[in-house]
Amino acid sequence: MEENKKYWKGIEDLNNTPSFLKNKEREFPEELPVGEFLENSGLEKSQTTRRDFLKFLGFSVAAVSLASCEAPIQKSIPYLVKPEEVTPGVANYYATNYYDGDDFCEILVKCREGRPIKIEGNPSAKITRGGTHARVQASLLSLYDSHRQKEPVINANDTDWETLDNEVISALSSASSIRILTPTIISPSTKKLLQEFKTSYPSTEVITYDAISYSGLLDAHKLLRQESNLPNFRFDLAKTIVSFNADFLLNWISPVQFASQYAEGRKPESENGMNEHIQIESVLSLTGSNADKRIALKPSEIDRFIAGLYQNIASRSGVQTEILKEEQFSKDIKEIAEKLWNQKGKSIVVSGSNDINQQILILKINEFLGNYGTTIENQKPCLLKQSDDKKLIQLVEDMKNEKVGCVIIWNCNPVYSLPKSLGFEEGLAKTPFSISISDRLDETALLCNVLATDHHYLESWSDVEPIKGYYGVSQPVIHPIFNTRQGQESILKWLKKDITFYDYIREYWQTELFQLQSETLDFENFWTKTLHTGYCELNDIPVIPVDADSIQPNTETSLHPLLEPKNLPNDAFNLLSKSVTEGATEIVFYQKAGIGSGRQANNPWLQELPDPVTKATWDNYITMSPKQMVERGFNIYQGQEEKADLVEITINGEKITLPVLSLPGQAYGSIGIALGYGRKNCGKTGDNIGSNVYTVMNAVDYLSYEYRGIQIGGSVGKYHLATTQTHHTMMGRQIVKEATLVEFKKNPKAGNPDITIPLKEGHHQENKKTDELDLWNKYEEVGQFWNLSIDLSSCIGCGNCVISCQAENNVAVVGKDEVRRGREMHWIRIDRYYSSDAKSGDYDNLEIPSENPSVVFQPVMCQHCNHAPCETVCPVIATSHSTDGLNQMTYNRCVGTRYCANNCPYKVRRFNWFNYPDNSEFDFNMNNPIGKLVLNPDVVVRTRGVMEKCSLCVQRIQETKLKSKMNRLPMGDGEVTTACAQSCPTKAITIGDINLKGSMITLHKNNPRSYRLLEEVGVKPNVFYMTKIRNKNSNEA
Repeated sequence: MEENKKYWKGIEDLNNTPSFLKNKEREFPEELPVGEFLENSGLEKSQTTRRDFLKFLGFSVAAVSLASCEAPIQKSIPYLVKPEEVTPGVANYYATNYYDGDDFCEILVKCREGRPIKIEGNPSAKITRGGTHARVQASLLSLYDSHRQKEPVINANDTDWETLDNEVISALSSASSIRILTPTIISPSTKKLLQEFKTSYPSTEVITYDAISYSGLLDAHKLLRQESNLPNFRFDLAKTIVSFNADFLLNWISPVQFASQYAEGRKPESENGMNEHIQIESVLSLTGSNADKRIALKPSEIDRFIAGLYQNIASRSGVQTEILKEEQFSKDIKEIAEKLWNQKGKSIVVSGSNDINQQILILKINEFLGNYGTTIENQKPCLLKQSDDKKLIQLVEDMKNEKVGCVIIWNCNPVYSLPKSLGFEEGLAKTPFSISISDRLDETALLCNVLATDHHYLESWSDVEPIKGYYGVSQPVIHPIFNTRQGQESILKWLKKDITFYDYIREYWQTELFQLQSETLDFENFWTKTLHTGYCELNDIPVIPVDADSIQPNTETSLHPLLEPKNLPNDAFNLLSKSVTEGATEIVFYQKAGIGSGRQANNPWLQELPDPVTKATWDNYITMSPKQMVERGFNIYQGQEEKADLVEITINGEKITLPVLSLPGQAYGSIGIALGYGRKNCGKTGDNIGSNVYTVMNAVDYLSYEYRGIQIGGSVGKYHLATTQTHHTMMGRQIVKEATLVEFKKNPKAGNPDITIPLKEGHHQENKKTDELDLWNKYEEVGQFWNLSIDLSSCIGCGNCVISCQAENNVAVVGKDEVRRGREMHWIRIDRYYSSDAKSGDYDNLEIPSENPSVVFQPVMCQHCNHAPCETVCPVIATSHSTDGLNQMTYNRCVGTRYCANNCPYKVRRFNWFNYPDNSEFDFNMNNPIGKLVLNPDVVVRTRGVMEKCSLCVQRIQETKLKSKMNRLPMGDGEVTTACAQSCPTKAITIGDINLKGSMITLHKNNPRSYRLLEEVGVKPNVFYMTKIRNKNSNEA
C-alpha cells in the first residue's frame, strides 16, 4: 500500500478550502458573540465606574463557576412496597427478540427498578450472535416516546376499548369482504391466529406488504426453484462475494446476521484466508465502502453488467446465450467471472434490486456456480421477508373499485410509503370501514375510522421463527405505559375469544412445537428454558415446495414483465442486456443507517446519528457525483459554513426540492435519495424533515426502487446541511494505516512501520522508538490495567457503537442546528476517510480522486492516555488518571474552562453548551417525565458548563469488580465489556486487562498490526488500533 497515499474526510479537506483551513485549527469553530455585545449603543451612556465593573466582573466569574458545579435538584418517590424481584441498584436481564418488519435481532433487555434502560445482543443466539443494529439499539427510546397514541380512537376522537370493540365487531359482521394488510409476520402463533380469523370471516384475505419489498427475489425462487421463501445466505462460508446494489452489511434482509458472518472472513491471520468482496453499485453504500473492489455504475449499466456476467458464467457451464457486444466494463466482467468460477460452491452473488429479471439471472448464476446447498442454504430458508407486490397492487385496485368492505391495516403505513400513482389513499376513502392497528396516529391511521392503539414490542408477548425450525419467544419487560392493547389481543377480542395472547402462544407451543423437540418430556421445562435463552432449535421441518404454475404471469407489456417460467432466464437476459438509457440521469432510492424505511422517524437518536458514508444528520438529500455537480454549477463543499444548493428534480411527473450533497464514489449519471423522510404525522421530532420520495416510485408489477430518465433543474436556493465529516479533524500525521493481503503475507507489519523519533547529539543522530522516550514519569501498570483495541479490518463503520454508547451513557441529543455548529455530543465518532487509488508517479492511471475513492472507517473515542495532555492543563483537576489506566472525569469539579479540549490531540472531548436534559429548546423525547425513564441511573446526567467524554464504561468495570468480590473469584478475560464492544456485530472492539496473561487484549497488543493513534505525540494512549488489510493485489491498491 502506497505510504504517501492521501487520506481525506471530505472534499473540503481534499482541496483545503479557506473555511476548512480556518476551522480545523480551532477546537470550537464558533466564536463568542463579542462583536454583538460591543455594538450595543446603550453602553455609551453607562455610568459604571471602573471599580464597580471589576466588582461585577469578579462576582460573575464566581457565579459562573458555582453555577457549573451545582446540578439541578431532582426529586424521586420511593417504593411504598418494594417488589420482591427488584433489588435497587441491581439490573435484571430478559431475553427477547426484536422484529419490526425491517430488522431482526435476538436481544437481552437490561432493566433497572422495573424499567428497561439498555438493549444488548444475546451472546448465545445462533443467528445474530450477540450483535445489534443502530435501529435496534434506538428502539428502546421509542418505548418512552410521548407522541405514541395513549388511547384507542374512533373517528379521530379518543374512546374506550369496549366501545371500539363493539364498533369493529359490528363492521366485520356486515362487511362483504375483508382484507388484512400486514408487514411480514414471522410469529407462527400470529399466523395461526390469522388463519382462525379467516375461518370466522371467510371473505378475509391477508396481504403481506413491506415498505422495502423483496417480492422480486421471492418470486424468482418460486418460479425457478419452487421455493416459497428466501434462502439463507451464508457469507461466512463464501470465499468470493459479488454484490449488485445489495447493502447487506446495513440494510439488506438480515444485516446483523450478515455482518457477523462477513467479519469471520475478514481476518487476515485466519488459516482459511480472507474472503474477497466485489461491490457493483450506483450509490456509495456502507457495504460498498468495505469492499475490496468497487465498481460504480448506473442502474441501467448494472443491468447490462449482470447480463454479461450471466453470459460468461453460462457459457462456462455449457449453456449458450445470445452473444453480447463488448462493453466498456467487459474486462471487469471477465475478471469477476474467472474469480467466481475458481470458487465454485464457495461464492455468493446477490442483488439488492426488486427487479425479478435481475433476480432470475442472479439465481441462475448461483446455480451454475453450485452455490445452492453450500453458501446458500435452502433447506432452512429465511422467513424474514414475505412481501407480495402483485397482491398488494391488486388490493389497491379492489379498494378503488369498491370491492373491499373492510380493511385492517396492521403496523404498516401505506398512505406514507406507497407510490402516489397506485392511489391507495383514494382506495381507502372508498372503503366503507377501515381499521388501523398502530402505536400512533400516523399518516394512515388518521384516515381510518378506527385506531386500535398497539403496544410497543417491549410491552408485548410474541414468538418468532426467523429461519425455518429456529424459534424464539418475545416477552414484555415493562407494564404498558399507556392505555394500549397488543394487536393480537385486539384480534382475539374481535373473534370473541376469552383468552390472552400469552396463553394463546403457550397453547400453540404445547400443541404444535413441543412434540418437535426431544430434550425434555415436561412442557414447563421446555417453555421456561426457551424463555430464559430466548430461542430454541427444533428438529428438521420439511420445506414444502411451491407449484410454479400457481404464480400467474403478467400478460401486459411493461419494463420488467413476469414471463413464462420455461423461458425466464433467456427472456430476462434479453431484457437486461438491452437496458440502455444513454445520457439520461437515473435515480436510486436507498436506506440510511439510522432512519431506514422511516418506521422510527420520530427517534432523535437515529435522526442525529451521522450517516456512515455522507456523515450528514437530520435530513435526506440528493447524492451526486462531484464531477457532475461541478458540471452543473452546484456547490460541492458542505462544510460548517458552506450551504448546499437546493435543487428541484422531476421524477415520474412529480417535483421534489432537496439539497444536493457531493458523494465521492457516486456513479456518474446517477443520483441517490434516502427513503424514510418527509413524515407528516409521526411526532414532534420526525415531522417535516426532508422529503418523502416513496410517493414518486414506480409500481408496475413490483415496487421499484430506481427510476430512469429524471430531470434535474438548477439551483433554486441555499440550504444548511448538518454534516460532521470535517468536525474534529486530526491533522499532520498518518492516522489510518492499511495494507494489501499480499503485502501482509510477506510482512506482517506491512503498512505499519515502527514510529521513531530522531535524536541528535553533536554529530551523532539516533532514531529511537516512542516507547523509549518519556516527558513524564511512567505510570506503574500494576493490578488491573485496562486497554482497548479496535481492528480496522473488522470494523465496518455501521454506527451501532455510537447509539449503544449514547444509550449507556445518557449522551444528550442537541438537534440539527447544534450539530451544524460542531457541538454534537457523541462520545464515539466514526471518522470516514476517503483515499485515491492512484499512486504518485502513475500519471497514466491518475483519476479524479473524489470520483474513485476507497474508504476506511475509524472509530475514535477518548484514548485514555497515560501521559494525557488534558490532565496537565485542568486548573481544578477535574480530569485525572486512575491506577487502572483510565482517564477520569469528576463532573462536579469541572468549571468548564475547556482547556482540556484545546489540548486534546484526538479531539474527543465534548462540552455542554446548554443544560440539554432540561432545556425546552432541546425537547427530543428525553426532556419529559416519560422520556427520562430511559436514562441509566449508574451514569451522571451532565449539566451546562461541564466537559464530558468516553469513560471506558467505568460503571461496568466497577459492577464487574463488585461481582468478583462477592463471588470471591478473580475477574476473567472478557467479563468486562464496554457498550460499544458488546453491541458490535463484527466484534471489532475488544477491552481487557493488559496484565492478564493470555488475555485477548494482550494478543491484540502483541499483534504486528497493532499501532497507537498519533504515536509521535508521545501521550501513550491505552487505546490502540490494528491495521486494515484489503484483499486485493498491490497494483489495485
